[in-house]
Amino acid sequence: MSSLLTDSDVTGEVKIIWLEDIETLEYVRQAVHGSPYRVGKPPFDGLGRLVGYAELSRTVTRDPETSLFRRRVFYLVPHDRDSAPNGDYRTGSPGEAVDPRTVGARRVGEKTERSQRRAIAPAPAGA
Repeated sequence: MSSLLTDSDVTGEVKIIWLEDIETLEYVRQAVHGSPYRVGKPPFDGLGRLVGYAELSRTVTRDPETSLFRRRVFYLVPHDRDSAPNGDYRTGSPGEAVDPRTVGARRVGEKTERSQRRAIAPAPAGA
């Protein structure tokens, strides 16, 4: 099961840069945003906390309509599980969220049991 992006959306990537330890994050949100540069930390305002981003190959060209490079970013918002463990996403995750351990350059992440934090059914009485 994957998020809203497909591998064809990320073909120009060469590297994923993480700004935080992904072992402590059960999920991150991923999206493609416009950036004036192929590499380096992209501008990121208003959506939440940037936790990672993709760097692009030198062969990737700018979007002709915006003159920006389309780069993937990974982020969290204040009501995500890492900041609000008992909030809306105590189980499950947003549609664009993936387990960061499944992310790679040119490979979108996937939802996993870890990212979904599936509730374990209680044992039957007397078991």
